[in-house]
Amino acid sequence: MASSKYLAFDYGAESGRAIVGILEENKITIEEIHRFRNKQIQIFHNNYWNIFNLVEELKKGIKIAVKKGHNDIESLGVDTWGVDFGILDKDGKLLELPHSYRDPRTEGMPAKVFKIVPPDEIYARTGIQFMQINSLYQFYAIKKMKEHKLRRGKKLLFMPDLINYFLTGAMNSEYTIASTSQFLNVFEKQFDRELLSKLNLPHEILAPIIKPGHIIGKMHKEIAAETGIDADVIAVGCHDTASAVAAVPAEGENWAYLSSGTWSLIGIENDKPIINQQFQNDFTNEGGVGDKIRFLRNTMGMWLIQRLKKTWEKDGNTYDYPVIAKMASEAEPFKCFVNPDSKLFSNPADMEKAVDEFCAKTGQKKPESKGEYARAIYESLALKYKLILQMIENASGRKIEKLHIVGGGAQNELLNRLTADAAGIPVLAGPVEATALGNILVQAIAKKKVKSIEHAREIVKNSFEIKTYMPGKKEEWNEMLDKYKSIIA
Repeated sequence: MASSKYLAFDYGAESGRAIVGILEENKITIEEIHRFRNKQIQIFHNNYWNIFNLVEELKKGIKIAVKKGHNDIESLGVDTWGVDFGILDKDGKLLELPHSYRDPRTEGMPAKVFKIVPPDEIYARTGIQFMQINSLYQFYAIKKMKEHKLRRGKKLLFMPDLINYFLTGAMNSEYTIASTSQFLNVFEKQFDRELLSKLNLPHEILAPIIKPGHIIGKMHKEIAAETGIDADVIAVGCHDTASAVAAVPAEGENWAYLSSGTWSLIGIENDKPIINQQFQNDFTNEGGVGDKIRFLRNTMGMWLIQRLKKTWEKDGNTYDYPVIAKMASEAEPFKCFVNPDSKLFSNPADMEKAVDEFCAKTGQKKPESKGEYARAIYESLALKYKLILQMIENASGRKIEKLHIVGGGAQNELLNRLTADAAGIPVLAGPVEATALGNILVQAIAKKKVKSIEHAREIVKNSFEIKTYMPGKKEEWNEMLDKYKSIIA
């Protein structure tokens, strides 16, 4: 197979990256060529995204790729975080910069929506967990606060769709990103017009749904001339987690994934949504590549260690993450536990004090050393993962036999080992750059260089080291799980 090149743009809430993928002989190599900041803009009391700067950074990334000799790129794809969007007027101009999901305009909006449509009906239609940041409540906030803008609005586009529009002029809603909105019908995989009508929200403003692998079109001639390439723009799994899961090097069905970073997203791929009363356990059914449903739960992840690191830095103690893991591995196990999703840990000024407060509230002795603080967090994360895996098995009726960890957390050997012990199943760690890989491989599928998502996962397995951690100490961890449940109840 002759080599082919693709360009992935992966936008996060704090930074973005441009990564070139080179596919050759059932293997893929990647090269990061550009990294840039994505900073929210605060104007008065509102928070916005500078979408125009994000497009400029994309063009800059293309130019750098060309300078590095990658002027033969076949296509590019964009993935971003979920829920946020911009609204265009009849001339295709933005009415205002897209608001950030951290914008305060959604405060109190879920309660207003629930007075019109009860939450169990919303979940039955959309399968999406309830978060104040969801597009549904952002959309409703515009209606309540800026209805004149809705009257002027002609098209609503989610963040990756908006970037693709500025590249091509085409207005679409890619399926995986649209599924995060909480107004996409999870069964029909189209926007739920009846739900929107009940809330008096204009459904005609929404763009047609397209699936991952759809070739949107060529870049504008002006952009092609400016950047030096004339490539196709392809709708990938435009929600970053959808792209990450597409690159999980898994086989069969009895596996789960953990996309591990600041947040931990744990779930399975399914052909159909799982509804019942799963919203009570904060599970969500998001769109996946290959027409799959990603049944998953969000839980706090490495954020707690990140904040612990910052707390120590304020005191003049600077440790990198491998050193923190080493201190934790040498500390006495099972001294205390925390609930990673407690509000105490959402954004504490001092993570040690937050752990101390949680321990005091739950009748536990607080840690006595830096290693014990870190170990308590790592062990608690592992036990939380085990609990969520049990919930997934109960809801799906599927026995989970392996857990694939992708993302930055796949590099944390201590947490991977603890997770294998707690879960009692093998943990397979890698690749780290799953999001970019999924983005690139969906492009390759669209260009008919890769046969299927199964073929794509085989390529990932052939190209990157996947480290396996086998479980041990089963009885001890089962005992700790019971203790952990009583503490976080």
